Amino acid sequence: MNADRSDSSMREAPRTPLRDHVAASIQRYLGDLNGNDTDNLYEVALRELEIPLFAEVLNFCDGNQSRAAAMLGIHRATLRKKLREYGLTT
Repeated sequence: MNADRSDSSMREAPRTPLRDHVAASIQRYLGDLNGNDTDNLYEVALRELEIPLFAEVLNFCDGNQSRAAAMLGIHRATLRKKLREYGLTT
């Protein structure tokens, strides 16, 4: 990059909020149902969100469950329970 540019000229474009990504994914999923209903969508959606959320936050925290739980805003025991439930423990 040109060293003469100020920091303000190199600002990134605004990030798309996470809820927009989630909404787009839900719209695709509902579209893929092709008019069919589904049961337990709430439970399915939570599971599908929690598994990659926990995995990625743990990776970001280098596997430190205490740090990951703090970052997620949940108790470490809750995180450990969920990790066991989803088979994410080693």
